[in-house]
Amino acid sequence: MGRKLDPTNKVKRGPGRKSRKQKGAETELAKFITDGNYYASSYQFFGVILLPIERAAKKEKTQKESLTPASDDDDDDDDDDDDDEVKHKSDADTDEEDTVQANIDEEETFRLPGAEENEREGVLPLDLKTIHHRIKDNIDVLCNFSTKREEGKERAEYISLLRKDLCTYYSYNNFLIEKLMDLFPLSELVDFLEANEIHRPVTIRTNTLKTRRRDLAQALINRGVNLDPIGKWSKVGLVIYDSSVPIGATPEYLAGHYMLQGASSFLPVMALSPQEGELVLDMSSAPGGKTTYIAQLMRNTGMIVANDANADRLKSVVGNIHRLGVTNSVVCNYDGRQFPKVMGGFDRVLLDAPCSGTGVIAKDPAVKTSKDEADILRSAHLQKELLLSAIDSVNAESSSGGYLVYCTCSIMVEENEWVVDYALKKRNVKLVPTGLDFGKEGFTRFRERRFHPTLQLTRRFYPHSHNMDGFFVAKFKKFSNVIPTMSEETVTGADAKKNAANKKEGSRFEKQAKKRKTPMAAKNRIGKNKFRKLKHMLQKFDKE
Repeated sequence: MGRKLDPTNKVKRGPGRKSRKQKGAETELAKFITDGNYYASSYQFFGVILLPIERAAKKEKTQKESLTPASDDDDDDDDDDDDDEVKHKSDADTDEEDTVQANIDEEETFRLPGAEENEREGVLPLDLKTIHHRIKDNIDVLCNFSTKREEGKERAEYISLLRKDLCTYYSYNNFLIEKLMDLFPLSELVDFLEANEIHRPVTIRTNTLKTRRRDLAQALINRGVNLDPIGKWSKVGLVIYDSSVPIGATPEYLAGHYMLQGASSFLPVMALSPQEGELVLDMSSAPGGKTTYIAQLMRNTGMIVANDANADRLKSVVGNIHRLGVTNSVVCNYDGRQFPKVMGGFDRVLLDAPCSGTGVIAKDPAVKTSKDEADILRSAHLQKELLLSAIDSVNAESSSGGYLVYCTCSIMVEENEWVVDYALKKRNVKLVPTGLDFGKEGFTRFRERRFHPTLQLTRRFYPHSHNMDGFFVAKFKKFSNVIPTMSEETVTGADAKKNAANKKEGSRFEKQAKKRKTPMAAKNRIGKNKFRKLKHMLQKFDKE
């Protein structure tokens, strides 16, 4: 007698005997694994990590399967064994997944390396990938220090480790990394360092004395050059992505239709805004990119004095002036600090001062390790002297000008805001807007230093923010040709007290000097006895 079939009651049937005999890869793998808990081993082998919601669904599925009745009487024992096996498997999976999840949670917490790890790093070869990962984790902790820091550890320990890792990974010296850490927020610092590892895009400036940008772009495209306008802020700039011909040897280049020039070098000339017919001085003109840009804005009118202290570099200035068709320039070789003695009365002056080059590290990676505190201060001292000379060369009574633009390819505060603030105190000048629509404002306060509030009118440019070399631009307006001198009215505070004390001491010494007889008078004086003898002799002489 067989069982009665009830078509209304559909019983859920599990896998048959044949399908149960055909085990999966995990079961076959268990034959080769000596460990008893082969499920955990298989999970380690396949790297399976389930989410909590997936684990819950898997548990529910195994429970339903365990409650499903068997299809045949002969298979009841086998199904029970299978249910026990599935249950055991699910428990093992859950335990293993919990362990993996706990390990992930432990790894998410960044901990400072101990003494043993530091010694091991000093002996074993450096793993840059590990260091880069540690830099990211360290910065994350420092940005959320109150919640993610390790108990008993100070912020200075994290900072010290970060400085060491940055020096190792990006190949900077300790001095420059400290300066950059003071200059940028930690979240922005890595972006700046990464940007310095990538070369800036090649940019060219159209020479409008000979052609138009549209015509130049079409001619270069026909030669296989992939290019675009540099941006809305410039009407003459083009950025070159790739080229099938050398950009510095095309017929258009040799004919003077364009100049190879960095995007940051456009900015000071745009800020200077020279007018037609003016007398302009470019105090540090080599290699001539800014000089020729000034000439094309003036449309070859007026006069440009292109000066540079290095006679060898003036050869490139002369070559570019001839190639680009500039006819209103005079080239000279003087030390910029002595230039006011040569000539003055300029309507506008451009000073691209020599600097440490911390804004062009992508061009010159040697800056990473070759600069120290003495180099920065030496550059700052030279820049102060050059800036005062440039101001003295400007004519404050010019009807159309009286302006000076100071710029550097450095991002150090000592070479930028500090120099500008010094000039504001030493000469009758004030800062005015640069006319540049983008760029970050200059610092009015930096660490312990406090600068003039108008320094927010200056502009800073960074590689990671503006995709151009690091640059600083400040624009002055000279309102008097009189050079301020130290007088009693301008001296205040401690200096006034010192001067007053010196005056008092001087008057006291003068009184004492008046009382004291001169050495000649003391030498010619005779004593009382000699005077009496001489008087007695004269009386005798009169009686006779």
